[in-house]
Order: sequence, then C-alpha cells, then structure tokens
Amino acid sequence: MGKPTGFMEWSRVPAPKREKVERVRDAREFVLPLAPDEAKRQAGRCMDCGVPFCQQGCPLGNPIPDFNEAVYRGRWKAAFLALSSTNNFPEFTGRLCPAPCEAACVLSIDQSPITIEQMEKEISERAFAEGWVQPQPPARRTSKRVAVVGSGPAGLAAAVQLNRAGHSVTVYERDDRLGGLLRYGIPDFKMEKGVLDRRLAIMEAEGVVFRTGVDVGKEPGYRALREQYDALVLAIGARKARELEVPGRELAGVVPAMEYLEHQNRVVSGLATLEPRWNAEGKRVLILGGGDTGSDCLGTALRQGAKSVTQVELLPAPPTIRAADNPWPRWPMVFRTSSSQEEGGERSFGLMTKSLSGSDGRLQKLHSVKVELLRQPNGGTRLVEVPGSEETHEVDLLILAMGFTGPDTSGLQEELGVRLTPRGAVQVDARFATSADGVFCAGDANRGASLIVWAISDGREAARSADAWLSGSSSALPTRGKDASFG
Repeated sequence: MGKPTGFMEWSRVPAPKREKVERVRDAREFVLPLAPDEAKRQAGRCMDCGVPFCQQGCPLGNPIPDFNEAVYRGRWKAAFLALSSTNNFPEFTGRLCPAPCEAACVLSIDQSPITIEQMEKEISERAFAEGWVQPQPPARRTSKRVAVVGSGPAGLAAAVQLNRAGHSVTVYERDDRLGGLLRYGIPDFKMEKGVLDRRLAIMEAEGVVFRTGVDVGKEPGYRALREQYDALVLAIGARKARELEVPGRELAGVVPAMEYLEHQNRVVSGLATLEPRWNAEGKRVLILGGGDTGSDCLGTALRQGAKSVTQVELLPAPPTIRAADNPWPRWPMVFRTSSSQEEGGERSFGLMTKSLSGSDGRLQKLHSVKVELLRQPNGGTRLVEVPGSEETHEVDLLILAMGFTGPDTSGLQEELGVRLTPRGAVQVDARFATSADGVFCAGDANRGASLIVWAISDGREAARSADAWLSGSSSALPTRGKDASFG
C-alpha cells in the first residue's frame, strides 16, 4: 500500500501544533492541518505489510491501508468513502482517539507508526470542505420506532445506523445540548464544538429526531419509554466518578473533574460565566489522576491562569520502553506526555492521598505518602506505602480525576428487569441485547469507561442487532467493519 519503499524514504511527521505560549491563551484547537504534500508522504509510508495489524488494533476495523493508498494516489474522495464505510464519525476519532491502530501498526515494531489518527482528520476535513459529507436519508421507512437514550458517540452511532436502516429514531439527552461527553467532557482545545454541531445537523437532515433536557429514568421512566417504542437502545455512559474517601474531602476547593470540565465548556460556549469555585486563576492546583481526564483538566487550568498545576498519579511511572511482557502489537504500557502536559505543569507518580486539611472550611493542604508496587508470589502486584515518605502539598484547588466506576442504572432493574454485571454495568450478550426484551445497550454503560472508538463500534453493533431483532431475524451476529446490507 502507498509507496512500497515509502517507509524507508520518509520519516513520521506529526501534524504541526500552535505554539504553546499562544494556544494556552485561548480555547481553540491547537493541532493544525498537514500540508497536502506532507499528507501524501505520510500516507505513502503505509507499507505492503501483508497482514494489516492496524485493522485488528482498530475496534471499528477501519480499512486503513485502503484509505492511505487512496490519499497517496491523490484520490481523496475514495479515501473518504473507504473510511466512512466503517466509521460514522472520523472527524471525532481523528481528533480524540488515542490510536490503538498506530500501536498495532507493523512499522511500530522498530520504527514510528503511520500517522493514522491524523490521516482520519485530514480525510474528514477534506470531505466536509469539498461537500462530500451529505445527508443520507433512508430510501424507505419501516413502521418501527426506536428510542436511543444518550447522545454520546455510542448513542449517535446507533442512531445513524438505525435511521439509515429505515427505522424512525428519537434520541433522548438529559443535558440541554447534544453530544454527551463530546459536548461537555472534551475541552474545545481538543475539539471545537462546531465539529460536533455540523455532524448533528447532518443527522437531523437524515431524519433523526433529537430531544434534549429529558432525564429518562425520572420523566419519563424507562418502562413508560419502552412502551412507546418498538425497541430501546441504552447509551447512558458511565459517568459515576470514583470518590476520594479521606478525611477532609468535604472542604471547599475539592471538585470532581467532570463538573470542572463541564463548567468550563459551558463558559467557552457562552452558556455560563466562570464561577470562582471552578476558576483556577492564581491558584495552586493539584489534579488526582494521571489519565486523559486529568490531562484535560491540566490544560484547562493552564488556560485559566493557574499559579501552578501538578498532576498526581497513584501508580509509579511506567517504563519508557515496552516491558518484556508487553510485546507488540499489544497496547504499549509506556511513559507518555500528552499535549496538555507539554504545555506546562508538573507530574508526580506513586503518591497516595491520606488526608486533606484547611481552615474556615477551605482546602489548604493535601497530605500524601509515597507508594511502590510490590510483586506477589502469584504474579500479581499490590501497592505498599513507603515508611517515612509522608509529604504535605499546598493546594487551593483539588480536582478529582480518578476515573469512573460505572453507569447510573437507577430504574433499569426495577422498571425493565435489566440485569447488571457484578461491577454494576449493564449486562449484555454477544448481540448487545440486555435481559429485557427489545432493549439493547452500547458503549461505556456495559463496557465501562473506555475509548470513543469503542463507543462508536459498540453503537454500530448494537444498532445492527436491534435492526435484526426488529425485522424478526435471529442470525445477525455482530461483525466489525463494512456490511453492504446495513452500512
């Protein structure tokens, strides 16, 4: 694929970025487009590897060699058609996906992989600019009506697919605007909301109906909604945050990460004014959690003008290269630096919070102890405190970004009889069907907090199975990638 010797002639060139001192002054996207000639070279690096492990690494099974070949040949529309055959929202994944496909690229065995994520963005932006992204309403309508609860990537993917199959689809969203975490969880500097709004406009033109400000489970209840529709797809996410259970948690100045990010996104969108409790300006900020959410909080705090920002991770720092028990093409568990971490702030590893303290009800100090991973005889590990390693950190704003524990399932069991897993997620079978007849579930609600690309994949497969159930077919097992009969 591409140029047979391209990977030997051209090195990986990442997309250019706005200067750090400039981009932290606003909320606009910081990743810039590749020059057309450079995009051609990067696509041309895609080697004729025989077995494209990148497609195995991609939950959507995107035809990566095909669209790279098309870009290298200058056939951008063909590249867009190939990419959009498996990915409903390449403009989202091209900005937000951590690119497991790149980790599985054959070149990544001993070189830098193909710039697959950036190529998705280049293709999708060219497609919008050229007018190739057009509404695709179904040629005919069935008599079936489907409700999708949740308008995040899983819910939107399910809605697109079911609508194109001819069913009448209504998407219910609890918030005042559509998009779920795409709207209020992802900072604009990673994806400006106009990118989301233009896709929603396409879906509306295709016939999808959206209803915002409807908290399904309360009003209407799940049973009442199920009685109105022929099928129900749950895409409610997994937004229950992991709590910090230490003395002093109640002090003012301790805030959950998603509430912090949501408020800032509302401010950027002109829907709110910045409240003091969410404002990091001039403050010493600590972020508990070393993942993507914590990194997004770091970038946000820097843009708000924090005096200092430190992102704290409970676990020790990962190695700089793959460990022997972490071979290619598995996801590499190695030390990474995010775009926000490039912009400033500090990072600390192997610290456990023991307590918080302050005065007059306000947070002033975090008390921690260093921890190490101790290997167990059975091959596992456990965290142990290092004696005498206690530390005290001055802090004005503590942001809790320690991950998520599962979905809010209030009412699902009682009203629909939906079974849950031992960890509190929605239980589904191989067809993404729940234990309730005609009720399907996709995305984080059954998988647990995961990647946007998995949410899109699950939404597509849940829609495939819901369509088969609505049509009375029992033979349609989920399959990744393109399906001519379903899209």
